Amino acid sequence: MSDANTQPRYDLIVIGFGAAGLSAALSYAEATEGRETPTKIAILERSAEEDRGGATRWTGAFLRIDEDRQLDSDWAEHVSRVSGGLADIEYCRTVERETKQALEFVEKHGVEIAFEHFPLPHSFAAGRPSMAKPASPRGGGASIVEHLGSALEKDPRVDIRYRTEALRLTTTEDGTVDGVLVRGADGRTQRLSGRAVVLACGGFQGNPEMLTRYVGERACDLPLIAPGITNNRGDALRMALELGADTAGQFDGIHAEPVDTRTDKADAVLYGFATGIFVNRSMERFFDEGRDTWDNTFEHVGHEIWKNQDQEAYWIADAKTLAIPGFLTSLLSDVPPEQADSLAELAGRLGIDAEALEKTVAEFNAAVGPGEFDPTRLDGKATVGIEPKKSNWATALDTAPFIGVPLTAAICFTYGGVRTDLDGRVVTPSGTAIPGLYAAGEATGLFYHAYPPATSVLRSLIFGRLAAHHAAAQQQA
Repeated sequence: MSDANTQPRYDLIVIGFGAAGLSAALSYAEATEGRETPTKIAILERSAEEDRGGATRWTGAFLRIDEDRQLDSDWAEHVSRVSGGLADIEYCRTVERETKQALEFVEKHGVEIAFEHFPLPHSFAAGRPSMAKPASPRGGGASIVEHLGSALEKDPRVDIRYRTEALRLTTTEDGTVDGVLVRGADGRTQRLSGRAVVLACGGFQGNPEMLTRYVGERACDLPLIAPGITNNRGDALRMALELGADTAGQFDGIHAEPVDTRTDKADAVLYGFATGIFVNRSMERFFDEGRDTWDNTFEHVGHEIWKNQDQEAYWIADAKTLAIPGFLTSLLSDVPPEQADSLAELAGRLGIDAEALEKTVAEFNAAVGPGEFDPTRLDGKATVGIEPKKSNWATALDTAPFIGVPLTAAICFTYGGVRTDLDGRVVTPSGTAIPGLYAAGEATGLFYHAYPPATSVLRSLIFGRLAAHHAAAQQQA
């Protein structure tokens, strides 16, 4: 139990400085501006100030929207389909309904939404393959962190506490959440009193113990896609479960992506793989590179590399891929692909078996079926008689220069998390809201079996705002 008179006192405590936490804190500040008694807001961030922003700071933050700021009309049903009906469809429809307002909110605070050419088709437009320019904040997620963070820094009602860990939630005798026990940079603990708390501190991808417990064997082999997620320690899940909260999402499910092993750059993802082939350490193909658009397969590639290919793979292509306009923008590494005039030379540059690579490529080339190669659509140009099949974009790798990238799988976020209602309130298994407790972003569970992408930052912004608005209205009533 707790002493309600403990200082310092806040009207809202937000745990986390990423998209969800910043959206919650700033939305609450705006919703309570001008009240007779000024509100006080605390934001707790595990990192030092220069590293603030968690996963948001490092992501390119694709947004699954059209130029009218509307969410892909197929997304909610897409999530339901791939989850086998397990995902909360009303949560997804709430994301769809609130997308435009959430983006207007960040744009009002200086975040610029850009629509820029991408060299390969995606399914962000009504679920159909499209070459429409995908959206993202100019400057990526870091733009969200800096613009919203700057607005909060200028507000005298806001107290930002860096290098502060949330240890546990405190409650009144009737179970209402009324604060957080924290540990500061000096190692000492302190209780912060709060009328409402928002858990916005990400999943558990930065916690090897929890990853092993939930995701399973060899979870320790998954590198983090960006340094900011080191601080995603599962604090929200741990603290909420202590109060009897329910969970949602697949707890052994992760979003992993194929990244370049030659660099330490964050988010060095290879998106543009569909026109080449993948091989493993034994120079064997292991994936249908053309089974769908990149956005519907890159997560599956990452998971396959981790789970079944000993975290080692190589992507191989030739001059026809290099000739795709703007192709190199689909590799987010700061190191260009290895390039050579022959497969044997390329193998030498990659440190792999030249003879085995040449044999695999020859077998693949011989299996390429008829049809016209068209990287702008699902062209149906497939292989015949080999496994795994390549369903689209199967063109012979026979034209120099040959290119290649060594890959491993890096974890981005975990699927399992806290369950909330449509106001962002944390609920128990019976669906009862825990008074005073909210959660948003990757701290909350949603996905099963697959993550239909370009919505993680978006849902974080949306449910941060919804939680803030509900808390402000409750306190005003």
